[in-house]
Amino acid sequence: MAAVPEMEDVLSVTAEVRAGDYGSKVTAVEPGGAEFIPLSERHGTPLALFWTWMSPNLEFATVFVGVLAVLVFGQTLWQATLAIVLGSLLGSVSHGLLGARGPLLGVPQMILSRIPFGYRGNVLPAGLNAVTAGIGWFAVNSVSGALALNTLLHLPKVLCLLIVVAAQIAIAFFGHNLVHTFERLAFPILAVAFLLACFWIFPKADPGAAAGGGGIGGFLITLGAAFGYAAGWNPYASDYTRYFAPDTSRRATALWGGLGVFVSCVVLEVLGAASATIASPKGSSPTAAFTGHMPTAVADLVLLAIALGAVSANAINVYSGTMSFLAMGIELPLALRRAIVAAGFGTLGFVVALLALDDVSTYENFLLVIAYWIGPWLGVYFTDQLLRRGRHVEGYLFDRKHNPWAGWVSMLVAMGVSIWLFSNQAQYVGVVPSANSSFGDIAFEVGFLLAAGLYWLLFRLQPREREEILILPE
Repeated sequence: MAAVPEMEDVLSVTAEVRAGDYGSKVTAVEPGGAEFIPLSERHGTPLALFWTWMSPNLEFATVFVGVLAVLVFGQTLWQATLAIVLGSLLGSVSHGLLGARGPLLGVPQMILSRIPFGYRGNVLPAGLNAVTAGIGWFAVNSVSGALALNTLLHLPKVLCLLIVVAAQIAIAFFGHNLVHTFERLAFPILAVAFLLACFWIFPKADPGAAAGGGGIGGFLITLGAAFGYAAGWNPYASDYTRYFAPDTSRRATALWGGLGVFVSCVVLEVLGAASATIASPKGSSPTAAFTGHMPTAVADLVLLAIALGAVSANAINVYSGTMSFLAMGIELPLALRRAIVAAGFGTLGFVVALLALDDVSTYENFLLVIAYWIGPWLGVYFTDQLLRRGRHVEGYLFDRKHNPWAGWVSMLVAMGVSIWLFSNQAQYVGVVPSANSSFGDIAFEVGFLLAAGLYWLLFRLQPREREEILILPE
């Protein structure tokens, strides 16, 4: 039995509770920001997570991971498939585990990150996620959606980009309930379109055309890219479970959330790898090359699905990017601060997408950069959860005096060492891959393990923190 803390070691911290009447309304603008969701506002079931996480992955950016595995990383179709399954599995398991904590504590994922990183130290992971989600991912997906719409309707690319971005911002602006509803409604259209794509692509695939040659290095880079794509959703996990009732099954929450990410990523990435084994006309855009193997009617439906999938993904990216921005502790005394910040992120993302509208060559590097910081963040987060198991942690979520140093130090050191030694991409090649070009890229694996080990040691060197107990308001 755990020892009961002395009275002076018990600190009651009042939660920042989200104000306003929202409930399960779909067309109302979600009030507040990243505060605790009151128990009277809780609703939803874990099964909804399957559609919520399937839909945003049913898009061309997912397909392109598989294309890169064959055409850029030098994998055979079977090597690419194995790396994709393993990388997606790792990212999906961590996603399910993260989301399972949301119903009990009722706050977004990057507010939960304050437990190991502290109120100020959390600026590091929350700030990185705000940029990668609200701007980086937004731009990548907007470009793929705009190119698909351009191929389908033959409208100017800039106009197509405006259409896609406007839809994404509108959904994120209204907030949580509309995001869940949109993903559920989009799912059957996206599922049918990409199933038809599977029926046309897989029979035409020529495994022998993917000669490989990338060796273990190419396999590890593919593994890292697949993990980076799946794990890119990890910092959002509890954003979409925090409205569930506190007694919601943690097992079901983890299962349906993780399964939605895993199934969609594996099917579409393997589909992309298979499509890369079919000869395509030179000079065609990535989306045109992918759909060029299909009958016109099927190709048009898939192009529409690619554009719709981009909207599905970016509605989540903007919404969760906003949550991360607010989790940095920036004061915005506005009733609709979350909605206003979402509109701001969408506008910035549009500008970045506009600049990259004719260039998707940076996609590979972007996937690996995501893994570089998410791996160490996960190492700290999960190690802290293990070290604090059985303890009350609610009081750390909104306590400005909670500023431990072990979390952000471990993350920074792990990022620096793993990138310095093991990064292998166009902008920088680490010490080990420089000495052995076939080594590949294991920066995310090393970053995770190093951050976890460092935090395990440094956690005990921090000043002893008081047990904190919070009585959640009705």
